Amino acid sequence: MDRVIYIAMTGAREVTRQQAAVSHNLANVSTHGFRQQLNVFRALPVVGEGARTRAFVAETTPRTDFSQGVVQLTGRPLDVAVRGAGWIAVQDAGGGEAYTRMGHLQVSQNGILQTTNGLNLVGDAGPLAVPPEQDVLIAKDGTVSNVPIGQNLAGVAIAGRIKLVNPPEKDMVRGDDGLFRLAGGRAADADANVQLVSGALETSNVNAAESLVNMISLARQFEMQMKVLSTAQDNHRSADKVLTMS
Repeated sequence: MDRVIYIAMTGAREVTRQQAAVSHNLANVSTHGFRQQLNVFRALPVVGEGARTRAFVAETTPRTDFSQGVVQLTGRPLDVAVRGAGWIAVQDAGGGEAYTRMGHLQVSQNGILQTTNGLNLVGDAGPLAVPPEQDVLIAKDGTVSNVPIGQNLAGVAIAGRIKLVNPPEKDMVRGDDGLFRLAGGRAADADANVQLVSGALETSNVNAAESLVNMISLARQFEMQMKVLSTAQDNHRSADKVLTMS
């Protein structure tokens, strides 16, 4: 009885946490370059005073599905997608370096190349500045060039190069802001082998249909855990009656 209660109670708790993760994945099904979060359960014994039969369910460290999304052509010069493995370096809200696969870019009012959610891209010497009234071209190696509007390529100038990195996936940690960083807070080295596809965006790797089915399955698991707790309570009451009669 004791073991059943602990497993059902903690199992229901962890199911609600996994439902929150799946809901978060579904909410980002249209977010370019998003990587879905994975959750796994495991059973652990309860250490301490009390019955040795006690066990509880715990969630392992959340993992990330690093499989790639689909690259879709947009024709927009400021859209870039990472070809294969790799990441785009950006400055986070605290000024530190973080990494993303979202390549929907824009030029801010101050002439800084950034993502559409306002994060500055990291270049060879800090943020990438683009002069006003310029067309921006991004090469596959991350080189950012600008050409005066209405002129030919003879007037092209190099604004800098986007920092592209490719650290081991096992060293990548997802932050609460959705950006990835290296464990320990260190910055990754630039990798010249990482390439971009200009005029394209990578979709999220979340499978909406699979996630919806998973949500239904989790809801049924939660109901099952509640029924187990209810049955345990009924059995406890029946046992009390037997003891009272004896």
